[in-house]
Amino acid sequence: MAKAPLSFTFYIAAPIEKVWNGFVSKEANQTIFMGADFDVDLEPGGTMSWSGPGKDGKPTRYVTGKVLRVEAPKLLEYKFGMGEGTVMSRVKVELTPETEAVKVVVTNDEWADDDPAYVQNAEGWPRILSRLKTLLETGKTFRPH
Repeated sequence: MAKAPLSFTFYIAAPIEKVWNGFVSKEANQTIFMGADFDVDLEPGGTMSWSGPGKDGKPTRYVTGKVLRVEAPKLLEYKFGMGEGTVMSRVKVELTPETEAVKVVVTNDEWADDDPAYVQNAEGWPRILSRLKTLLETGKTFRPH
């Protein structure tokens, strides 16, 4: 049975360029993901990775992704998976400017039946998006747990 898409809607009180930057910049990703080093080649077919020290202190890749579509500053679509990304799901980030905020809709779908990250992501996305919202609105964020 196919897993249901995960979908989250948030409103962030910041200009759309700043919200877009929150999803694609090294600095914002480093803050949100507890110091992970983020690299992305922002074009279709481009690679994405979040990496940092592993449990043994050696450099390790936490998450691997591949860019599908980029329409800055309104749409980012990519596939990603844990570790080397052998099993991937799709993420679509849609940003819509409103009067004083940006509507952020994140949809995580196209799940493989055997993807172990489903439950983790279902719990993780609201935390990550809340941390991003706090960061963009106040300049600081909070620990994930």
